[in-house]
This record gives sequence, structure tokens and C-alpha cells, in this order.
Amino acid sequence: MKTNRPILAKSAQRGSSPLTLLDHTRQVKAAAEAIAAHLGYEVRLAGLGAALHDLGKAHPHFQTKIYGEEVPLQEQFPHRHELSSLGFLPLFDRADWPTLVDMVVAHHKSIRHDARERGILDLQRLGGPWIANHLLDWETWSGEALAVLNELQLSVALREVPRTEAEAALRYAVEHCRAQLRSAEWSAWRGVLMAADHFASALQHNTDKQLQGLFDKPNLGYFQQRTDNKLFPLSQTSADDQRPHTLVVAPTGAGKTDYLFRRCRGRVFYTLPFQASINAMFERVRAAETGGHVRLRHAMSKLVEGRTGRDVAEKLLQDKVGASVKVLTPHQLAAVAFGLPGYEAVLLDVRGCDVILDEIHTYSDKAQAMVLAIVDVLVQAGCRLHVGTATMPTALYHEVRRRLGGPAAVYEVRPPDEVLDSFDRHEVFKIPRNTEHPEALTATVDTLLRQAFAAHEKVLIICNTVLGAQAEFERLQREFPAVKAMLLHSRFRRLDRAELEKKLTAEFDGQPGPCFVVSTQVVEVSLDISFDRMITEAAPLDALVQRFGRVNRRRSPETIGKLKPIHVIEPAPKTLPYTREVVLRSYAQLPDAALLPERDLQHRLDIVYPDLTLADIDTHLIWDQGELIEGALTHRSRSMLVEALEIETAACILAADRAEYLNEKTSWERRIELEIPISWRTIQYNKNRQHYERLDFGAAPFVVPQPLADYQRLGLQLLEPDSFL
Repeated sequence: MKTNRPILAKSAQRGSSPLTLLDHTRQVKAAAEAIAAHLGYEVRLAGLGAALHDLGKAHPHFQTKIYGEEVPLQEQFPHRHELSSLGFLPLFDRADWPTLVDMVVAHHKSIRHDARERGILDLQRLGGPWIANHLLDWETWSGEALAVLNELQLSVALREVPRTEAEAALRYAVEHCRAQLRSAEWSAWRGVLMAADHFASALQHNTDKQLQGLFDKPNLGYFQQRTDNKLFPLSQTSADDQRPHTLVVAPTGAGKTDYLFRRCRGRVFYTLPFQASINAMFERVRAAETGGHVRLRHAMSKLVEGRTGRDVAEKLLQDKVGASVKVLTPHQLAAVAFGLPGYEAVLLDVRGCDVILDEIHTYSDKAQAMVLAIVDVLVQAGCRLHVGTATMPTALYHEVRRRLGGPAAVYEVRPPDEVLDSFDRHEVFKIPRNTEHPEALTATVDTLLRQAFAAHEKVLIICNTVLGAQAEFERLQREFPAVKAMLLHSRFRRLDRAELEKKLTAEFDGQPGPCFVVSTQVVEVSLDISFDRMITEAAPLDALVQRFGRVNRRRSPETIGKLKPIHVIEPAPKTLPYTREVVLRSYAQLPDAALLPERDLQHRLDIVYPDLTLADIDTHLIWDQGELIEGALTHRSRSMLVEALEIETAACILAADRAEYLNEKTSWERRIELEIPISWRTIQYNKNRQHYERLDFGAAPFVVPQPLADYQRLGLQLLEPDSFL
């Protein structure tokens, strides 16, 4: 029955009032028209698709649910408001129907193989009165939807749509979708609507304001001006080569980041391998005052940890289209290769942009295969790719260059040997293990530390696992209680991680010693820190080189030619999370009590990695020679990517944070700050897992009853499995 209450599109959220269907549609229409205009699509069609996309929310089934009422038993059926919206197709020019269906029919769900079998072709296959259900009480509620269209003042002749025409429109949509399954091309129009809907849903009444500056090119003048500095050889290397792609192999501290930005001509996507490293890069880009929207994207969060006092809208924009510069990990681009939900919007966003892939080698075999698959799609999408690394085995280098189009398409930059010689800065010492007297290893480390602290040195100690780092930190604090100390790894609350990184640069790297920091692999990439000495567990050579880059990092006339000590501990019987054979080959390539020449690194790397071994993930990809395998308007679940790459993550919270996490007044941003991301395998193999409460709320975190004081000292404490994330 018709009521006098407003027709809602969204219930109250994030402390805001409920949003009417008219207001939401206006916002999506504004966003869709702006996005289409920026991307070169017909603005008229974008506006019509946005006007149509949610009209089915006027259906009494949807309104009953959004008002929190119980749906009568006889009306309990799978309702897709998008499909009800398609009943209004007869109002539009028949020539526009294919585009309008593309925009509307699957802006939430795949047209088939939906996880809950609610795609339009799933419903058609299952049979039953799904068309009648989606047009239930059509004569009553369709008038309320028409009133919304009337307020939008479209150049469309509005009239009542007879039920028979609405039914025929839904049958047309079924046949159109069947044809799209045979399409080898992806639907850009689906991407336009999805991007606009997500944008407007996040910003709501702030949509119009935030559309300003969308898709603006960044001002990269800061990087373009940082040239001709003899301390940073790449600043003296021209970036004007007209080939679209770039391959740069250069030592840490050679000016790689600036050079990669100098090679960019448009909007920039900057990728780094670890979530832990992208905060620092994000702040670095912000400091460059590039203008436009500068955003950061975490795998599990939508905000920058620890940031306060900024407009909430800035946080809500992080994963939306149109950023001038976006800092992220390649996993956030994986949608384009694996066909995950929203991949069309991601493709529209990144198409034709500059994409920087920094430290591309730093992945497992499966993740490395993923990155190469992303490279293939981005090249097809007309992106300019700029790959930078300090260490890349020749086999991988050749494969990347081949996928980028070979020497004709790739500008290759590598400093000559005489320049590399000026980056010789580390003297490597091996620390042997004594299997009969294990305590000898501890005594050797402690002796080195006493000497270092007496000389007021800053020392970085790197362990391969979180558990190892926690244990070593506790031991060293007992042994050296008067020395300033810090522990850094991946298992801190997101709000604490940002503060730890700031403290690392301000109080440890930025102040004279003595001090020590115990860390895991999280310091390998991006963090601009420089220590006087390092003690590290053995690891693959490429990872070790990245670690070494945190010692004697700062180049000046006084530091060039000066060597700082690196102590590498002989591999233990178990080298988790790394493959033991690779770690043993890497350790064998290290000198002992001697310089590690920069010009020799490539040869040593190629001995460790003589061949390129990629995991077979082809069955999970949606492309074959640039064409879609499964057709348009479909997507695959995100769980498929997790399964393919074995990157599944879980979340924990502290018992001390449980009440705040569950409080209905706690914002979703705050809940994300309280979460501690871990690998699923970590919690799966934890002997205490069955004793942990798991909340059916938010990210469904496990509640760990660890005393807050212990957490503040060591971070989350869990049993370590055979992997590290």
C-alpha cells in the first residue's frame, strides 16, 4: 500500500540521517556525469543510467526492510532492487537500452554465479515467479518512482509504464545478459555506474564538493626540479625518453623514487609490496604538494592510520576513483586481472595512467605471478608502467621487459659500474652458529651490541618472524635496560602502527644513539631510516639487500666511501618463512669480514635465482590474449583471490578494546583502527584459537585476552605458524 513516508535509498549510517531515494539518485547522477565527462563517455547516457539504477528501491519489499520492519511471510523472496529498476526501461529510447542494462543490472552482483544465486541469470535458471515478484504491486509503487524521475528533470517523456511493458523489459534484460556472456570485451558502462554509486554512497551530501578536482593530473614539479645532484645519480639521468615504460635498477639512495615520478606524465598509481611501507610513501607524496586528490589505499582499511583532525570525506575517498596520486599495494589492483567485484571501475580509474611498481621482486612466487598478470592487463589498458628496484634477478628482469613490449617500448636505466662503486657502503660479517653451544651465538651478538652502544651507535636488529622479534626484544631489554629500545612488526593495532613509524623516524633515526630497534621484514621497503649497524637473521639475498639499505643510507660527501658493519647470522635449521635452499644459497654469496661490492650484486643474485619460477595462476585470470574469458557483467568473488594467492587475512582485537568495538556509537573508522591484521594461517594454527571469542560484527575479529600492558610492550602475541604476513 502507498504510504506518506519518504522513499528511502539508505538507512541512517555514520551518524547521518536516512537518505531519500531522490537525494541519493541526484548524487549518483552528478557523480556519473562528472566521471563520464572526465573519461570521454557520453554524459547524457551516464545521467540516464544513474537516474534509473535505484528506482527499484521504491518496491515495498525494499522499503519494508529499510524501515526495519518484518517482511510478511508471503512476500519473502529474493529481491534485487536493480531488477525492479529495469521495469522502467520503456521510458527510454530503445537504442539506449543495451547501455542502460549494462549500467543497472549488475552494479551490485554478477549476472550469473553470484554467491547467493541472485544474479539475473541465476534467478532465470532457478525458475519461479521472479519477474512477478520484482514487479509486485507495480501499479502502486511505480508512481512513486516516477515522481523521483520527474524531480530529476530528465529529457525523457514520463508516463505510466503498464505491467506488460515492464515484464517485457525484464525479459529483454535476460536476453541481453545472455548475449553479454559471449562478449570478449568488458563493460565500461558498468564501471561508470559502479564508480559513481560508490563515490556518492560514501560522500552523500558532500558529493558535489568532492567532485571538484577529480581526475586532475598532479603537479609533479617538486620531483621534476630535484635534478643534477651528484649525490643522487638518477637526478642527473634524463627522464625525457619517449618510450612509454621504464625499468630502473639502482641502489637504495640513488634517487629512484624521484626519478620514477619524473617519468610520469599523468595521474599516478604508486604501488609498494607491503602495507607497512605505504604510509610513509603517502606522507612523502603529500609533502610534495602535488595538488588534486592524494589518497592511500590499504587492503583492509579505508583510512590512514592515526590521522586526526581531517575532513571525514577525505577518509571516505581513499578507495574511490579519480585520485591524482594513489598509493597502494598491487593487491588493490588485482581486481583487474582476476575479475573481482568492481574491476571495471578500477580499470576505468587506472586506464591510461602512470603506474609505478616499486620493488617488484619482493613477492612470493604466487604474488609475483599476480603482479606480472596485472602488468599484462595494465599494458592492454594503455598505462605507462615504471618499474623500480634495487635488486632484480636477470630472469625476472627479462620477463618484465618482455611483457612491457621489449626494448622498443621500455626505457632501461641502470647506473654504470663506476657509479655503483660509490654506493659501496657495507662491510659484511658472518656470525656462525655453534650447534654444541647455542649460547655462543647470544654471547657474540651481545658483545657486538656492547661495543656499538659504547660508540653511541644506532643498531637495527632484524628477525624473520614476529615471534622471534618479540623474544629477542624481551631478551635485549633485560640485557641492556638503559639503552633506548623499540620493537616494530606487523601485529600492532593500525592506530599504533602509524605512531610507531613516526617514533622510529623522529626519536631513533632522527636522534643520535645509542639505541636499538628490533624489527621484522616491515622495515625492508620505503621507510627512510638510516642506522649505523645491523644484525640480521639470514634471508634471501634480495631481502637482505633491502635490509642493508637501512644502514648507512644517507649519502653525503662525508659518508661516501665509508663502510658500516652488517652482521648476518648463519641460517638456522628452520628458515621460516623463507625456503631454506634459497636462504643457504644467499648466505653462501655473502662475503665475510669484507666489502659487499654494489657492482657484484647482480651476479650474486643470478646465482641465487638462476631461473624464474612462477606459480600457475592462469586458471584464476579472466583474460586470454586481452579478451574476456567469461564475458561481460560477471565477476568472481574476492575469496577466489585469497585462495589463489594464499593471502587470506583475519583480524584480532584486544579484549580491552572489545566494548568499544561493539559499541554502536563507535564509527567504522575507529573499529578499523582497533583491528590487528594477521594471516589466517596464524590464527588457524594457534593452539589457543578455540578459546578466543570471535565477534559476529565488523570484520569478525578474534578477541585476544592479552593484557594491555603486555601488548603495549610487545604487540599481539600468538603462536607462530609456518608463514609470515
